[in-house]
Amino acid sequence: MPDREQDLGVGIQQEKKWSLIDQNKPPEAKIVHDREKLISAVEALRCLDSTIVLTSGTFDILHIGHAKYLEVAKSFGDFLIVGVDSDEKVRERKGADRPVVPEEERIAMLAHLQSVNAITVKQNDEERWELIKSIRPDTLIVTQETYKEETLRELHEYCGQVVCLEPQATTSTTAKIRLLQVKDRARIMETINDTLEAHERDSRDRDTKLRQKLGEIVVGGMVLGKPDNEPTSES
Repeated sequence: MPDREQDLGVGIQQEKKWSLIDQNKPPEAKIVHDREKLISAVEALRCLDSTIVLTSGTFDILHIGHAKYLEVAKSFGDFLIVGVDSDEKVRERKGADRPVVPEEERIAMLAHLQSVNAITVKQNDEERWELIKSIRPDTLIVTQETYKEETLRELHEYCGQVVCLEPQATTSTTAKIRLLQVKDRARIMETINDTLEAHERDSRDRDTKLRQKLGEIVVGGMVLGKPDNEPTSES
């Protein structure tokens, strides 16, 4: 005998399977790890005469410049795909201390932007321009510092057009990271100074060499709490 809840149409609800081309899909449905699925969606969109825009980047510590950049990118077509560099790819390009924000969080934040329709992760072992060649966008959006003129001409083989955008804000992720580093170093330096001052009051011994060594470790050569008889410079 059928369950009464099933007869009434209540009980366990099945999760809806969203199509990538559905304009009302939730943010998490924008994230596509299966590249073949993304290519199939692009083919379906082209059958609907939709234009495809593609851009890529790290998008580490998402800021207003990123949001404006993606809004402008979306204005060049109907469907904006964003390729996001994997953590491994970012580390190779920018150093061991990057990214600050891991890829899962970076793509999740991008998925909540209205201008973004689909997101895929670019792995470190992918061939050069693999995403561009597989999508063949109507418009490829790049930043001015990404490619040289000669390279841009080569990219036209795989794109309808290539558009170079200027920075959309006066800030940058690198600048924000540097500011955080300066603030962190200042806090560490203050803590070390306080500890040394307390030690010296007890021992009545001012160890200048120790201060200098600690300064080199923390801020690359800045002397912590110079002795009173040492000159200070003003800039």
